Amino acid sequence: MRAINLFRLLAGAGAAGALLLTVPAAEADAAGPVQAVLVPCSETALVNAVNGANAAGGGDLILAPFCTYTLTGAHSTGGSGGPAGLPNITTPITMSGLATEITRAPNAPSFRIIEVDGPAQVPTAQGQLTLTTVTISNGDAGLGVGGGIANLGGSVTMTASGVRGSRASYGGGIYTDTALTMTAGSVTGNTATVNGGGVYRNAGSVTLLAGNVSGNAPNNCAATAPWTAPC
Repeated sequence: MRAINLFRLLAGAGAAGALLLTVPAAEADAAGPVQAVLVPCSETALVNAVNGANAAGGGDLILAPFCTYTLTGAHSTGGSGGPAGLPNITTPITMSGLATEITRAPNAPSFRIIEVDGPAQVPTAQGQLTLTTVTISNGDAGLGVGGGIANLGGSVTMTASGVRGSRASYGGGIYTDTALTMTAGSVTGNTATVNGGGVYRNAGSVTLLAGNVSGNAPNNCAATAPWTAPC
């Protein structure tokens, strides 16, 4: 019943807005109730939801099930890593979907999909991205890093999520310099012009559990120093 109600809420929220839900007190932390935001299936709604979560100091975004959010332009141009399709993640943000995809439109200018900023790169940022059952695709960072996701000083946790068909100089799928954890996810079909077609670790830790990192070019995983990873 809860899943059915969620589908109805998403369908009725409209294409431009977002519906706020307050999680019961038992599930809230000491700072107060958590705002869960239902994000309708549109580029504008997703961009607005990320901006809203950053402004609120973080948030839980429930993405529309079976939706492809198609990004037609960069909505962040001021980050340290170059343009990104979504506003840079500067606070703890969770995106949960169900067969949900965030992709760059085929004819759009070059930009990565997501940049996560943390204090190691941006002193005022505390970016922590958690993705659950969400696929990132067709990002293009050009000469930059992290075609799908660039983790620049923050943290990225992925569960049953993936990055595919993205391009960059380093880390065609994912570039990270702090902490990346992926469980039961996939990084496939990505390309780097220099190194790390799938995942490039510049620094920090990479933990891959029951994941599939394969079919990337020129290699699946690379780093600035030797490392061991199941990919």
